[in-house]
Amino acid sequence: MNSKILKTLDYASILNKCAHHAETVLGKERVEELLPSGDFEEVKRRLKATDEAVNVNRLKGSAPFGGIRDIKSAVHRARIGGILSPSELFDVANTIYGGRRLKRFLADVHEDYPIPSLILLTEQIEELKTTEDRIKQCIDDNAQVVDSASPELARIRQELRTSETRARDRLEQMVRTPSIQKMLQDNLVTIRNDRYVIPVKQEYRGHFGGMIHDQSASGATLFIEPEAVVQLNNRVRELKLKEETEIEKILRILTELVAESADFLLGNIDALAELDFTFAKAGLSHEMKATLPVLNDRGFIKIKRGRHPLIPADAVVPLDIELGNRYTTIIVTGPNTGGKTVSLKTIGLLSLMAMSGLFVPAEEGSQLCVFDAIYADIGDEQSIEQSLSTFSSHMTNIIRILRDMTPKSLVLLDELGAGTDPAEGSALAISLLEYIHKMGCRIVATTHYSELKAYAFDRQGIINASMEFDVQTLSPTYRLLVGVPGRSNAFAIAERLGLAKSIIDHARGQVGEEDQRVESMIATLEENRLTAEAERQTAEQLRREVESLRTKLEGQQQRFEEQRDRMLEKAEREAQEAVAKARREADEIISDLRRMQREANLVKDHQLSDAKRRLDQAVPELRQKKASAATTKKKQDKLEAGDEVLVTNLRQKGHIVDVVSDTEAMVQLGIMKMKVHLTDLELVKAASAAAKKPQQAAASLKRTRDENARMELDLRGSNLEDSIIEVDRFLDESYLANFGQVYIIHGKGTGILRTGIQEFLRKHKHVKSFRIGNYNEGGTGVTVAELK
Repeated sequence: MNSKILKTLDYASILNKCAHHAETVLGKERVEELLPSGDFEEVKRRLKATDEAVNVNRLKGSAPFGGIRDIKSAVHRARIGGILSPSELFDVANTIYGGRRLKRFLADVHEDYPIPSLILLTEQIEELKTTEDRIKQCIDDNAQVVDSASPELARIRQELRTSETRARDRLEQMVRTPSIQKMLQDNLVTIRNDRYVIPVKQEYRGHFGGMIHDQSASGATLFIEPEAVVQLNNRVRELKLKEETEIEKILRILTELVAESADFLLGNIDALAELDFTFAKAGLSHEMKATLPVLNDRGFIKIKRGRHPLIPADAVVPLDIELGNRYTTIIVTGPNTGGKTVSLKTIGLLSLMAMSGLFVPAEEGSQLCVFDAIYADIGDEQSIEQSLSTFSSHMTNIIRILRDMTPKSLVLLDELGAGTDPAEGSALAISLLEYIHKMGCRIVATTHYSELKAYAFDRQGIINASMEFDVQTLSPTYRLLVGVPGRSNAFAIAERLGLAKSIIDHARGQVGEEDQRVESMIATLEENRLTAEAERQTAEQLRREVESLRTKLEGQQQRFEEQRDRMLEKAEREAQEAVAKARREADEIISDLRRMQREANLVKDHQLSDAKRRLDQAVPELRQKKASAATTKKKQDKLEAGDEVLVTNLRQKGHIVDVVSDTEAMVQLGIMKMKVHLTDLELVKAASAAAKKPQQAAASLKRTRDENARMELDLRGSNLEDSIIEVDRFLDESYLANFGQVYIIHGKGTGILRTGIQEFLRKHKHVKSFRIGNYNEGGTGVTVAELK
């Protein structure tokens, strides 16, 4: 890729932003060397690696690159026989450790989320733990050779410490002597030239003998090594030389270990550099909120809300553009400062980023092509030194582009044909566009020439575009409008600024009729586009509201289902508690029956045992009742008065006396009559037709309302004849239910209903007596009947 093009499109600025995300010098160097590739498979490989790194950061956090250093120069010096310093060896050990830690981190990620490209790089990393351990045994975290590096070094250092202590103690003894203290500038022991000395006043220099190693700036103080410690200091110096020799020996052994692993170490460095570089690209993607572009090699570009990566996010206007499908050339017209050049650079820079394996700042699903080259002629590059005008500099660049471009190139041309006579410039621009278009290149060009609008309108595969301008605010919106040619807006702007209408009208008269017609057409297109855009935004808002409502309803449905399940569970628990309570009561009843058996021999033991067993099996299965509902309904429909039935909960046979409601029937069991729920009855034998007739006649008089027996009957508002029938039925039911007394509510009124009912009660076979209700029972509006 031509370096001039990269500079024109600010590619280096993207690399600088990417380099800030590199953790090591190795990664930064690799970023600085990054260039776009025209190889489709290579670009796919780069983007795949970036995508894997993005997913690692998203799932597991940042990859560990701590401790990794650029040790290439140290490894090369070890290879040629040089001796590495302790700090260089320490960096080698840390780099080995850092590579091994990173390799294991990515291996753990790979178990949960496949990252084959990154794992392929980690396979190049050799662990070299033996080399690392040997170095760390000899060199500590401060990059110093430790005593335990060798037995000889430990012995030398022990003896050295002893000799230093002796020399220092001898001098400190001298410093503490009163007769000597007056000769000293300070009562302390110090070091000069690696030898222990004391600060002596100038006038006492002859009292100590020995050697003078230094003096103060004023000359008043001399740093003298007394003759008494010369031999001790000599011994210290001798031991230090031995220490240096032993350390050099240790460093040489460690360096030889590094040299033996040089090829592996250089391979590790290369792999670590590539990994750091890949994660730097992932970091840049996160910073820019960039997405993975869809690649193609057929010259198709579809950018969805693409943002120029060097413009602040709060100021950038997203770009939507499609190129290479229905049309391969876009001609953008419109005034200056409208954003045409930024749009050109955005297209070019996003294409370069994708070809470099970088994510692009655009919405998901954006598509970019891997071009064999991108060419751009953007900006004013006139040169005084080369005597080139604006037009000449543009032509020089364009001639170079025409020479190098291929059908798989992207060509970006800014202000095509500018800098010369408008008539000739527009003609030349049309000719250049025609030539490049026929070549098959993808072209985006900007211009001021209105002649190019008509050219684009008439040519297949070429489309007009413009930068939107808000006449109301007299400012550009920086939005690219594909399919709408640009307008000058000069008259509208002048009128808004207050220019006299007569002058504007005269100016309009100077414009040709054809040009006015074109401007009118463009204005109509712009108005239609704005209307369509408003409708699209309204539809989008409605879509979002519907989506929000759907999400809300789904949440409500889920909460409803959860609440329903909780209520069912609660109902089942309450049912089980009710059954347990019923079982306890049944146990008490059975206990009473046993007592009665012992007293009167009325009940047999095996009947009691069977009753207890059936009660134990009576736990309701709420979910199963749904399945058996249809069967139960069938049984209810078949049961009629006179039928022989089995009472399942008592295991006794009897006959139906009357079906008192839709859910209950009065059953004769021996000498007893009792109400039984229809679900507890099984038909044994249907009654004959003859036997059913009287029962049917009796049944025709029963109430049709579905009510259980109760202790009061409200007749207010009824006539006497209907009331007598209701009272008769009510008394029969109350008698069968073993009620002692019942209440008949007839109201006060004229007294006719009360008198008629009381006359009927006086003759009724079930009534023992009756009376008017007490004050708290309803007074004269209620008659209380006592049953036999």
